[in-house]
Amino acid sequence: MMSPLLRAAFLLLALAGFAAPAAAGESIVVSDPWARASVTATGAAYLTLENAGGEDDALVEARSDVAEKVEIHDMTMDGMVMRMRKLDRLALPAGETVRLAPGGLHIMLIRLHGPLAEGNAVPLTLVFEKAGEIDISATVRKAGHGGGHGGH
Repeated sequence: MMSPLLRAAFLLLALAGFAAPAAAGESIVVSDPWARASVTATGAAYLTLENAGGEDDALVEARSDVAEKVEIHDMTMDGMVMRMRKLDRLALPAGETVRLAPGGLHIMLIRLHGPLAEGNAVPLTLVFEKAGEIDISATVRKAGHGGGHGGH
């Protein structure tokens, strides 16, 4: 027979697997964070941001110990030319969902300290104008996952 304390510990571990996505003040919900396995000194992370609050907000910064520099980027195609631009602010209107995905918005990891290997985790801190900071972990997926251009 299992002791009540051990049973409670197992229950907590089991429930942890069903935990809700990361949230800050119940206004910003972050889901499906992942990063592409890197083959160069640059990497990219993707996720979905939902502003479930009643006020507009914005992602204004991202940080990670895995890279010298982290930037919020948008990628567009101009004919056959890929254009990447750094965003100082990514607007998150109240009640809206914004998806960072290959071929569009993403978090650029510049001058990686080491390769991003499939199965590893990338710690990220997302900073919002109103909701503050949210710490997340992005799972590294194989380089071919999700399509996109040039790994971004």
